[in-house]
Amino acid sequence: MKVLAAFLANTIANFVIGLIVAKFLGPEEYGRFALAFAVASAIQIALFDWLRLSATRFYSARVRESEPAVRSTFDASFLILAAALAVGGGGFLYIAPSLALGDALIALALAVAAINGLFDYSTALLRARFEDRLYVRVVLAKNGLSLALTGGGAFVFHSAGMAVAGSLASLAGAVLTARAALHDPPASPRRARADTARTLIAYSAPIVAASLLYQSVPLAARALVASLYGFAESGQFSLAYDLGSRAVQALGSALDVLLFQIAVAAHERRGPDEAKEQIARNMSVVVALLLPACAGLWLTMPSIEALVAPARFRGPFGHYLDLLLPGLFAMALIQFALTPIFQIARTTVPLIAAALVAIVAGVAFAVVLPRGADASSLTLAQSSAYFAALAALTAFAARTAPQWPRPRDLFASLAATGAMAAVLQPLRDLPPGLLTLLLQIGLGGAVYGALTLLFDTAGLRALALSSLRPLMARARAAL
Repeated sequence: MKVLAAFLANTIANFVIGLIVAKFLGPEEYGRFALAFAVASAIQIALFDWLRLSATRFYSARVRESEPAVRSTFDASFLILAAALAVGGGGFLYIAPSLALGDALIALALAVAAINGLFDYSTALLRARFEDRLYVRVVLAKNGLSLALTGGGAFVFHSAGMAVAGSLASLAGAVLTARAALHDPPASPRRARADTARTLIAYSAPIVAASLLYQSVPLAARALVASLYGFAESGQFSLAYDLGSRAVQALGSALDVLLFQIAVAAHERRGPDEAKEQIARNMSVVVALLLPACAGLWLTMPSIEALVAPARFRGPFGHYLDLLLPGLFAMALIQFALTPIFQIARTTVPLIAAALVAIVAGVAFAVVLPRGADASSLTLAQSSAYFAALAALTAFAARTAPQWPRPRDLFASLAATGAMAAVLQPLRDLPPGLLTLLLQIGLGGAVYGALTLLFDTAGLRALALSSLRPLMARARAAL
């Protein structure tokens, strides 16, 4: 529960920070800020994400004590890659022609890629060791520093560069708060092993390649929007994508932190068959929570836009997010429902093939869909690309003979979401605002929750009851 609380706090902080930055930068500067972060994210995935993935899969408290070469290899690899990025990035900025973002913003993006890679790697080590309290402390430290430094940079300077610099400082500060606790006494650079690195990279490389290809879709969309419609329109598109993806990814990541580690433990203790059963249960839970969340965002969009989007972003924000939500749902299913099938089996090459399908489909839809006065056609192309990848990856997964979720669980999630939508659809005509949103959340949550408990979708009824028992026991004791 501490990990889930940390993810909730992280989600809220990211929303608040994103809105502060957008409000004080405005659409054009926010477009630059968002494009710089998209570049940083792509570089981080390409160079450093394999460390996070490998730590999640192969590092544990047992490995920390008995196999120090694993942690030693992680640390040495990060130092080598960070040095290579510094040299390569400096060389690129020296010889490359001037780009629209500017050399200073590109340099900051390279630095953010490295320090964010270190942050994600560090928190993955804590998660793998189940050090929940320290994990929460690091995440909260990052959020607090980012609120002050990133938001403060946008508020004081109204500059994309200063906001990115604030993000860089906040990530570095958060890592420093856990530096002592993250130290493994048996680990040292001398114990790093090239053969261990090759094993870890062989596992992670297909996942990293697939993530990089998926990341190229929104990166290319931002760049195209900026090129065709200007940085101001790119800022409008980026805010909708950033906040929508953060909401969906936060929920999916919170589930993944808990569910994937349970599947890994099942594989380690009881073998692959038990792991397949656990992954099937995990998929049911992912669908049961992500489907109503995405539908709920669409159903409450007028009130969300009125309450959340800065004044200069209203209108385009809701329009673009409506078009993006189906694709964000498809991408979440790829990451949190289907990808674990291949991670547990250690056959991750099909992830690249599905990502290539997304690239090809995205280009095809971008060419075929008629271009209008705004970036709607590019937004639809991005969503369609993710659905094409979801279909391809489902077909690839079927060839591995996995255990699928029970059809009744999937049908129950769909039926409960449909009932929620039927109840909330008339409320979209109410004046948007806080009271309308609270009414929609309360009514929609009650309908979906009641039907989920009635159907016992994905075994969530037993989980809900087990969570309530301690609260009921404390209430009886107080009486």
